[in-house]
Formats: sequence, C-alpha cells, structure tokens
Amino acid sequence: MIDKIVELLNNKNLAILGFGREGKATYNFIRSHVGNQEITIIDKNDVSDDELLVNDTNVKVISGEDYLNNLEIYDLVIKTPGISLKDIDSNKVNITSEMELLLEVNKERIIGVTGTKGKSTTSSLIANILKENGVKTIFAGNIGIPVFLMLDDAEDDTMFVLEMSSHQLEFLKFSPHIGVVLNLFEDHLDHAGSVEHYHNIKMNMFRYQDESDYMIYCQDNDNLRKKVENSNFVGQKCIIDINGCNALTYLLDDYVYYDKKAAFKKDIKRKLLGLYNLKNIMVAYTVSKILGLNDEKTLKAISEFEPLKYRLELVGEVNNVKYYVDTLATIPAATRESIEALKNVNTLIFGGMDRGISYEGFAEYLESTDIEHFICMPTTGTKIGKEISEERTYFVETLEEAVDLAKKITREGTICLLSPAAASYEHFKNYADKGDKFKEYVLK
Repeated sequence: MIDKIVELLNNKNLAILGFGREGKATYNFIRSHVGNQEITIIDKNDVSDDELLVNDTNVKVISGEDYLNNLEIYDLVIKTPGISLKDIDSNKVNITSEMELLLEVNKERIIGVTGTKGKSTTSSLIANILKENGVKTIFAGNIGIPVFLMLDDAEDDTMFVLEMSSHQLEFLKFSPHIGVVLNLFEDHLDHAGSVEHYHNIKMNMFRYQDESDYMIYCQDNDNLRKKVENSNFVGQKCIIDINGCNALTYLLDDYVYYDKKAAFKKDIKRKLLGLYNLKNIMVAYTVSKILGLNDEKTLKAISEFEPLKYRLELVGEVNNVKYYVDTLATIPAATRESIEALKNVNTLIFGGMDRGISYEGFAEYLESTDIEHFICMPTTGTKIGKEISEERTYFVETLEEAVDLAKKITREGTICLLSPAAASYEHFKNYADKGDKFKEYVLK
C-alpha cells in the first residue's frame, strides 16, 4: 500500500498546502518513503523556521497573503483540510490529499463516515466493533489523526475507519468501499458558501462508488433522502430508517430489524443516550453485518461503548444536580436531540458564534419544552433568547456567569445542560476549550 502511494508521488513537483498537524505528517511521510526530492510548503504563515524544515535544503516555503497564487504550477497539491479554496479556481489545480491518496490505492478496505452530526460517535463505534471482532483496524481522519501518521502500522488485512468532514470530502475523486452518510443539515457555510454546495460535497462519499460498493444512509433525514433520490449513484443502497419498514435496517415497535429479522431490542443496554444515538447504533450494526462480523461481539461492543467527550458527557453531580457538557452540538438540531435524549433538563445554557446558519423555529421549539430556565450567551443565544418568554430567560456575557447562575436556579434532582447550538470559536479556541472551561466552573 505504501509502495503504491510512493509511486503516485515519486518524481512529482509536489506542494503541501497547509503545514499544521496533517501537513507535517505528509512531509514526514514523503521524506521517510519517497526521498529527498524538492517539496514546496505553502502556508499563510511563515513556517520556514519550523524545526522540521530548517535543515532541509530541498524545501521551499511560500507564505503571506498571496500564498494561494500559482497553485496550478505543481503536479500535485496535497491539501490539508482546514484551508478553503472557495475564492480561487480550483479546477485548474491538481488537488489531492492524504485521504484521497489512501482511497486511490486501498478503497476496498476503507469505511468512510460523514454527516453534519454524529460522525465522530458513529465512526468511533464502528472502529470499536471491528476491534471487538478481532479485525485489525486503524481509526483516523477528522477525529484528529492524520491518515499518514498511521500507515506504517497498517498490514495487508487492516481495515481503515475514516471519519470524513466536508473539508476532507470536498475535492475527492474516489469514494470508500463502504460509505456512510448520517444526515445533512445546514452548517459550514463559511467554508462551503451555500447549503447546496455543502450538501453536494458530502455526496462525494457515494459519488465515485461502483456496483460492488455499499452506500449506507438514513432516509428519515429529508435533505439526505432527496439528495440520494435525485442522484445517479450506483452503489448498493443500505437504508436506515427509524420511522418505517422500507429499509434494510429499521425500528419497529420494540425491536431493531435487519433484513426483516429482529436483530436486537430498542432498549439494548447502552451508554449512548437518545433516539438519534440508536440510529447511529443501527448504522454501525449495518456495517458489521455487511462485513459478516459476529453478532454477539458486535452487540457487546455497542453495550460497552462510552460516549465521546463533549457529546452529552456527564461532568458530575453538584448539589443533586447533574451537569452535562454537549459542546459538540454546534447546530440547533443537535441541541434538540440532546434535550430529548436527557428528558429531565431543567436549565439549558446555549449560544455561541453566529455563522449565518438558520435558527428558524428553534425558539418556538425551546418554548414548547418543559425546560424552566434558558441561560442565553452571546451571540446566537442573546438573539434567540429575546424570542422566548421573559420569565424563563436569563442573559449572561460569560460562561462562568452562566454556570454560577445555573447553580442557583436549577432544581435539585434535575439536569443542567450546556448545549450551544452554535460554534464556540467566538470566545474559545474550539468546542473542547469551551467544554473544559465548563467542567472547571462546574466542579470548582
């Protein structure tokens, strides 16, 4: 596999676009396996004094405001996910990525998972199921692990489970053997430019499959169902549905069915709460059946799987109030799912960076719940809170204020939930930073 990737890179005029963690992994792979051919590093910031590069005489660094100029002169531009090319004509540039290079040489052993929400949980669960079944498995991608960091650990029979964001899917010209799309909501408009383009990017999961490949998708999500129905994808459709029986894997009464046979009870012992997580479980179970894995081991892995950090994670109990952190809920639909999963939320802390996504109907939904207290934070929470009953809303400027207030007003025996329904970048580094601060304030 590595030899095949080397063939694709050898004697090429190569550029690495972006020199963060993945860019450095690409650089190290090239130097370890391809050789000392010249590489151009392209990054908005000047990285020429990076310790990896200072003694490399065959590297050229391009930086500054015009760093994206002249990308068309390279045989291959190995792009990292975080860089947007929406303002340049990418059709003139031969763009690839670590993920695409792996797909090009090894797609038959790759399971790809995407969706606006749920992809981290579902891909992690799939990886755990494979490992419980004794399958050699590498889990990488958007979860924070560059593909090229893991290649030296791969053997011929290794399966790759790849969490794939829209950034990683955008320029792909190859699709995985088993592709999963969980849902499509409005998100990442700052990068994609429009909802339509964002949803089209996600469809690269299926677009380049052939008849021997599998496309797993949840048809109860209208946006996703319509996208698939209006496309000429040729992969084998494996439909998931929690609302009807016209699917490969579906929920009926108290059981989940696979291929019209009862597979396991809806209330299977599990730590992943809520109906939306049951759907994620149904997707992972479907992957296990396609691979012919052992049911007993698969259901054991499902029962023992721990929720990811920052996604409905129990922080602790203070004065008989349970505090949950859910900073991975960056859109209204995710917050709504979390409220319905917990059922006993008395105080909701929400709000964050305004990225221009629609919050239509969200205030009405919150108003319709039994939640007594809404603590609204800038910027989106402040706007939405003005549409909710005054007697239920509180406005604060900081997360520490929000937690202090929650400790005073939340009824004993109930739950305080931090679920922003927005991104965290406005006042925090990311969702993890916001989640860690919440934990600190709750437990201090």
